[in-house]
Amino acid sequence: MKNIKADLDIEIQEIHTTGDRLVDVSLDEIGGKGLFVKDIEMHLLKGDIDVAVHSLKDMPTEIPEGLDLAAFVKRDDPRDMLFTGGNYTLYSLPKDARIGTSSLRRKYQLKSERPDIDIVNVRGNVTTRLDKVDKELDGVILAAAGIKRLGLKPGVPLEIDTVIPAPGQGVIAIETRNNDEYMQALVKGIDHGATRLCSETERTFPRALGADCNFPVAAHAFIVGGDIILHGMIGDIDRPYLMVKKTIRGRDTSLGRVLAEKLLVELEKS
Repeated sequence: MKNIKADLDIEIQEIHTTGDRLVDVSLDEIGGKGLFVKDIEMHLLKGDIDVAVHSLKDMPTEIPEGLDLAAFVKRDDPRDMLFTGGNYTLYSLPKDARIGTSSLRRKYQLKSERPDIDIVNVRGNVTTRLDKVDKELDGVILAAAGIKRLGLKPGVPLEIDTVIPAPGQGVIAIETRNNDEYMQALVKGIDHGATRLCSETERTFPRALGADCNFPVAAHAFIVGGDIILHGMIGDIDRPYLMVKKTIRGRDTSLGRVLAEKLLVELEKS
């Protein structure tokens, strides 16, 4: 597109979503992480806003008709972090420690590493969750990228080979109407090619499984020498906390579907 002005008049509209308001129940009981996205997408489709900014890990794998993910901002730290009062690692936590998280993905992987710990559902904003440490809980798990963006003191990182992140974790996605060529061209300058490729590969994985956040699923991709390395995990919702993990290598986003098929076979054999 030509004639795109650099000196735009930008207005920020803060939208409080259903997911923000309903903080007393588990996400998988009220419709999943899509509750953080649907209200914003409705405003975008109506033309109330021109661009939507999302945490990609909160987005369902299917985008509503009429919308498009026009840009993927360069990925920040994709890892989860453990926050405790004593700067514990996952492995040095006291026996039977109470750890807060509402994520099935985290629960399955944490229980795999530390079967003794007690996982407690916790919702609310970052400050609310951190305030529970050493009062109601021994620790909480939060995404590293969100902590960094808020300028808060980091916790102890959980390495990716221990707790695989959610698909798209650490990535900011920019959503536009798919017929708005002006806005799509405008945000193209912040689209990061490697992040887009990895994010789309990761999102192909749960899409192939037919899974959103009410299913224990994890995926993380990165590029080495032109190849995509994809880590994935799925858990059996009927057999807590049975899960399978695998890493494969390939060249395009279909890698997510291939990994999903392999892990489903392994889960059935477990």
